[in-house]
Amino acid sequence: MNALVEDSSWSVLRRDGVAVVVAHPEVGLPLVLHWGQDLGELSPADLRALDSATSRQTAPGTLDAAWRPSLLPQESDGWSGRPGLLVVSDGVTLYPRWAVTEAERDTAELIVTAQDAHLGLTLRSHLQIGAGGLVLLRHELLNDGPTVVDVHWLEATLPVPRSADHLTQFTGRWPREKVPVTTAMPAGSTARQTRRGRSGHDAPWVTLASSGTPRNRAGEVWATHLGWSADATHRVDHLTEHSTLLGAGELVRPGEIRLTPGETYRTPVTYFAWSAAGLDGVADRFHTWMRARPQHVTSPRPLVLNTWEAVYFDHSPAKLERLARRAAAVGVERFVLDDGWFHSRRDDTTGLGDWVVDHDVWPEGLDPLAGLVHELGMQFGLWFEPEMVNLDSDLARAHPEWILSNPAAVPSPDGLSFRTQYVLNLANPDAWEHVRSQISTLVAQLGIDFIKWDHNRDLAEPVHVGTDGAARPGTHVQTRAAYALIARLKADHPGLEIESCSSGGARTDLGILEVTDRVWASDSNDPLERQDIQRWTSLVLPPELVGAHVGPSPAHSSGRSTDLSYRVATALQGHAGFEWDLLTCTDDELVAVAAYGALYKELRSLVHTGTMVHADTVDPALRVTGFVSPDRTAGVWTVATVASPRDALTERVRLDGLDPARRYSVRVRDEAGAAKWHRWITPGWLGKDAMDIPGSVLTGVGLQLPTLWPMQALIIQVAATTPPE
Repeated sequence: MNALVEDSSWSVLRRDGVAVVVAHPEVGLPLVLHWGQDLGELSPADLRALDSATSRQTAPGTLDAAWRPSLLPQESDGWSGRPGLLVVSDGVTLYPRWAVTEAERDTAELIVTAQDAHLGLTLRSHLQIGAGGLVLLRHELLNDGPTVVDVHWLEATLPVPRSADHLTQFTGRWPREKVPVTTAMPAGSTARQTRRGRSGHDAPWVTLASSGTPRNRAGEVWATHLGWSADATHRVDHLTEHSTLLGAGELVRPGEIRLTPGETYRTPVTYFAWSAAGLDGVADRFHTWMRARPQHVTSPRPLVLNTWEAVYFDHSPAKLERLARRAAAVGVERFVLDDGWFHSRRDDTTGLGDWVVDHDVWPEGLDPLAGLVHELGMQFGLWFEPEMVNLDSDLARAHPEWILSNPAAVPSPDGLSFRTQYVLNLANPDAWEHVRSQISTLVAQLGIDFIKWDHNRDLAEPVHVGTDGAARPGTHVQTRAAYALIARLKADHPGLEIESCSSGGARTDLGILEVTDRVWASDSNDPLERQDIQRWTSLVLPPELVGAHVGPSPAHSSGRSTDLSYRVATALQGHAGFEWDLLTCTDDELVAVAAYGALYKELRSLVHTGTMVHADTVDPALRVTGFVSPDRTAGVWTVATVASPRDALTERVRLDGLDPARRYSVRVRDEAGAAKWHRWITPGWLGKDAMDIPGSVLTGVGLQLPTLWPMQALIIQVAATTPPE
């Protein structure tokens, strides 16, 4: 690695419009001077000028506070916020004095190694700007000393300017995930935590600092996301005498991370995104980075039918074979058999952990169904919940010691056991191998192409007994073991795809997506709820990774009735499919379903590779979501209402992201059903024929919307008719 500037006192990392400027003092850890807009080529003199221009004070100032935050802020720096590291040995808090021993630099990467020889600790910090300008930061802590060290937390932070005066965090519930909450920037050091052993429906998800309330297409935003699928802390330090810090890290319970001499703790990656183009700019950085990963899905995302809301536990081989034939007839490309196929599984109280086919229900096994699905030209998928176990199962009866829990809670003394299921301790090598062997056998036997990997309960009192016989919290080792199991199955079965489902969208982070291929955004197939669930899921995840299915009407999760046209337009915004008993469809519905399948296949390459855009609308009833091809020659938008429009004359919507120098054809795609609107306003562009119009009008003036009824959606397709000027 080569230094970027002649003076080794500085590191300047630059990539894709983002820069991180780091100062290397003679004593202590590197200091972050700037994270945000690319500042161009900077000489040592420029860097000294930047230092002077942004320093809070110069000698002989004696204010007893940190001048700038380091890569790991701590009290010895004069930092009075939440320390970046808290470690304890023999009940005594340790206060490291770091001496940097090595700094490896490249154009977009910095790796710093520091030691405290007296305490016997080595810290290795890895700071990188990835594709799209997304910043990745992680730490490693090595215990070089002779005593045991307990890690209470080790978190990643970066500074944001004082102009970031608003904070947006997320909450939610089943099945209404990812609800944003925006407030004024809170004073002091605040921590938002989740202690569910999985991310949870109310997970912090992303923390956003913004100048003013965040907008879709304008304004500066700084964001952080933790790539970890379990307990987490999101933190903000907004103190009167320091730079504001934004960051996150794994929430570690007391005694959970105990480093014996020679052991290392590696943090999950914390991701940071800066944008000068609002929330869409944040999403673009995440999407670009995700799509640049070597394991990112590149084949066309198949149209799915999942059987859960079609049959639930009522498995009839004859009916499911008919459903498979009907699915193939309307264009489905992946048929997924959900919960209910395995030993004694007639409801959700029995069978988890026994991953063998129930021959009472499936006398010939699943081979005939899998064979039929493949014969019909579809992929075959199967549901598992490998991290869980029912007490009423052969596995739990044979190995009660494999349950990850406080022994006093098995069985639960009050009869409450979180969906009548418990957590299987995958950190136990025997349990891990048992699950791997059973799943792997079925994948090979049936030719399984896809696994829906579910995780339907929190980890409460997750007591794990390690190889040393000590009982400690087990969330960390359980999560790492689950990652390893998924990775092993995919390595053993090339081409196998795995979806992360967790009671819907309770585990959708970039940690689980290191080893999986898509997520299930929510157990709600209600398109009204899905409009916002999918919008905020897409703040981090590109649409090709987000399962979005058309369900029946009324929706099973809400009882709300909606038009088929609204349901399909909503599902078009992700990796589309059906969660519906198509055997109950009318002939007209089947025609519309088949037309939608054809439309999805036509547009999916655009949706799944394009830049996602969201119009800034005035009317809170409107949701405008677009996808523009990288060369700006094509785009598709859904304009949806979640309530009655506020005005009879609704606003115009600009189609952001198109090239003003081109001309485009604009038309509505309503093969799967037409939206309803009040007929006193029918704009001219809504005619049967495509309208030819300058890109400057589409981006600068916009299209006049009709007054759509509540819960209606238009699908608008745009294609360039001229080359750029």
